[in-house]
Amino acid sequence: VVRQRLLQRYEHQPFISCLAGFYSCRWRRYQRERTEPGKCCCSMRESMFFPLLVAAFCFSLVFLYMWGEGKNDYNSFDWYNYGNLGFWFLWSLLILIVAAVLFTYISLLLVLAMCLLAEGQQLYLHWSHKIGTFLVLGFSISSLFALSVLWRDHGKTVRLSFQVTAPYLHIGAIAIMVLLAWPVALHAVRADKKVTQMIIVGPYLAILLFLFLIPLGMYSPCIREMGTLGPKPALIGHRGAPMLAPENTEMSFLKTIEHGGDGLETDVTISYDGVPFLMHDDTLRRTTNIQEVYPNDTGKAASLFSWDALQKLNAGTWFLKNKPFVGMGSLSKADQNQAMNQSIYTLSSFLRLADSHNKLVMFDLYRPPEKHPYRNLWIRRILDVILKESKIKRHLVLWLHNGVRSFVQAVAPGFQHTMGGKAPVEDLLKHNIVKLNLVYTDMSSEDIQKYAEANITTNLYVVNEPWLYSLAWCAGAHSVTTNAVHLLKDLNQPLFLMTPQQYNIMWILTDLTSAFLISLIFAL
Repeated sequence: VVRQRLLQRYEHQPFISCLAGFYSCRWRRYQRERTEPGKCCCSMRESMFFPLLVAAFCFSLVFLYMWGEGKNDYNSFDWYNYGNLGFWFLWSLLILIVAAVLFTYISLLLVLAMCLLAEGQQLYLHWSHKIGTFLVLGFSISSLFALSVLWRDHGKTVRLSFQVTAPYLHIGAIAIMVLLAWPVALHAVRADKKVTQMIIVGPYLAILLFLFLIPLGMYSPCIREMGTLGPKPALIGHRGAPMLAPENTEMSFLKTIEHGGDGLETDVTISYDGVPFLMHDDTLRRTTNIQEVYPNDTGKAASLFSWDALQKLNAGTWFLKNKPFVGMGSLSKADQNQAMNQSIYTLSSFLRLADSHNKLVMFDLYRPPEKHPYRNLWIRRILDVILKESKIKRHLVLWLHNGVRSFVQAVAPGFQHTMGGKAPVEDLLKHNIVKLNLVYTDMSSEDIQKYAEANITTNLYVVNEPWLYSLAWCAGAHSVTTNAVHLLKDLNQPLFLMTPQQYNIMWILTDLTSAFLISLIFAL
């Protein structure tokens, strides 16, 4: 009893008081309880809860990283939710903010706990923080589960991101292990049994050894010999420049051309009276003011409207209202006025614009629904516009539609025929395919090189983030379809590019420096 009273005494030390105040919500001068040599750092209940705090930190970190690296596809995620909920909202940004706030909160708690342990203090987490820890843990686990079920391709994006971020993640993980060396060494020294010391130090050293050796399994096309990097991939504007102007409008394509885009991509459907026009969605609800002009027809298929009816719609005001992309800059007054006066664009006008600026064109074709007058004539009608109305130079057309390729090759020789998926080289050459149009998650430097040897180039879509564009560049992609021509055009070299020798030096220096510091901490 006397010893316990000697160990528990009233003192006022501002630093420790602040640590314990934030962690335990005890802000007055309190009865501080130190950890006795050989004893556990906290009570049985607290020792059972501390691993939950660590788990909440780990799961929240994993989710924050995964969601942060998915920024390339935020617009697709918000568009998916729009289709299910019926209204536009930047859900992707909201989730990112929530994830960042929760991770920051749980990180602060863990830092406070480590500082208290380093000071030899008993841990007592306030009940409100325990509830917060359960909330963070529940949110992170449920979000990761939902991500794996509803957005399976996102895992491929994360795996690709490791090819760029892994060296920096490795350095960060080693730095954390160096910082943890002090509390680990302190509690190992205070332990009065060899078994307890091994329980404390053993897992730490195992994790450290794993981190030291993990670069052996790393692969990145951006770690390459000097002089082997290919040319910068060409930029094809996805529906124009939809971060600067309303998608699939004349303004959007002009912005792509203004910022030096090499090609234009769009989506084509046909009006009820046979006019091919540009529209991505099945309906007109998202990208026009149909709710104001035709409020009873908001769910009607876009192709069931006549061209006269379509001309009465505004295709730009929605862009200023909804701001569909995270991180969109503010438009100038002139651009705002121009956006507000955009209308639905015809395929003929689109092709003439591209031809006048010598830009490649690529388009997805949507077949009209049943009972549409052009249900069975749609390909012929589109070819008429390409060959007779617009008279675009044929080598500028990247023909993507695969349904009637042999017919198109017969009546319109000169197109660059493009396949929307991987296939054996022999089959591609047999069908005169000169380009592949692949989703970026199918990126493979080996496959790109194999196709390039057969004079088949590769386009990747949709690539918006600089890190992903850098990876496509290193992998040898010939071009990318992007929403961010204005951003990627300024990238003069990949964000991450080094020789194997440079990477090995960085890896070895990191490991040796951290090993020295950790040894020094344990020795002291």
